[in-house]
Amino acid sequence: MQLHFASRILNSMETRLLGGSGLKVPVLSFGAGTFGGGNEFFKAWGATDDLAEARRIVDICLEAGVNLFDTADVYSDGRSEEVLGKVLEGRRNQVLISTKATFRLGDGPNDMGSSRYHLRRSIEDSLRRLGTDYVDIYHMHGFDALTPIEEVQETLYSFVREGKVRYIAASNFSGWHLMKSLAVADRYGWTRYVAHQAYYSLLNREYEWELMPLGIAEKVGALVWSPLGWGRLTGKLRRGQPLPETSRLHKTSFAGPQVADEHLYKVVDALDAVAAETGKTVPQIALNWLLQRPTVSSLIVGARNEEQLRQNLGAVGWSLTKEQVATLDKASEQPLIYPYWHQRQFPERNPPPV
Repeated sequence: MQLHFASRILNSMETRLLGGSGLKVPVLSFGAGTFGGGNEFFKAWGATDDLAEARRIVDICLEAGVNLFDTADVYSDGRSEEVLGKVLEGRRNQVLISTKATFRLGDGPNDMGSSRYHLRRSIEDSLRRLGTDYVDIYHMHGFDALTPIEEVQETLYSFVREGKVRYIAASNFSGWHLMKSLAVADRYGWTRYVAHQAYYSLLNREYEWELMPLGIAEKVGALVWSPLGWGRLTGKLRRGQPLPETSRLHKTSFAGPQVADEHLYKVVDALDAVAAETGKTVPQIALNWLLQRPTVSSLIVGARNEEQLRQNLGAVGWSLTKEQVATLDKASEQPLIYPYWHQRQFPERNPPPV
């Protein structure tokens, strides 16, 4: 019975290799930042602290083939990991778990960063909260400019050797951060980053300028966070209308990507036009567009409730036409910064990745 269930999961959704690794991940994964609701910032995203509700969301994910769950030690001060661990009890071998470390979790001078001291404590604490003896993907949540890269990469390599971590990944790195980390790992024969959890959406396409070409060249897969532009591409924001009463933007817009109103409305207008052609919703179209971009391995989608989750799941199983992609590309174009605007003048030697 368990074998049949696992087979049904694997066959029900498209999977892609995670970067240059042999690990297959579903094209949609679930972001458990809504689990826990331990502080005001994360309550604005959602506060699924009820275990029955969280278990129901996980059940829906697994039924649809979404078996990768992403969290972090700092999400609701560890509460997200605890809730996720409890609702995954008894089915650890059916799922992939991704978590992160680096950001501050505690008041002490060593309660942050990517030092050997902090990472060693962080992985042990995450494993305890998750109720598991290993995580499938372990991210550096941000770049630590004070800790030598050799110390970071050697520590992560030791986690892999010990069986505590299967694959390592970066998150929110710049191009040179990522490339230097890969070079250090290669120099010493240590484990490489196979993925980069990065922000990328129709509203903000800076990922394409340097990180996407790097991902193509070095086989680093993208795990895309906030693919709906920090909650702006839900279909509820319209020109001349106030923010909906329930929106994370009321309390969290300062911490996310900044988007000019006119740019937002131009993109939404294009999404509305494509929605009229396809019969799909605005968020489904925005997610489907991302799934057709190079290097994208999986989109991390969250949900306040079952309705939002099911709508997001409707983003797969179909594809936008080339003409529809072109419409969205044109509406979402952004001015390039140096040196990218200069490089784009010479496409014979610097072809754009998309």
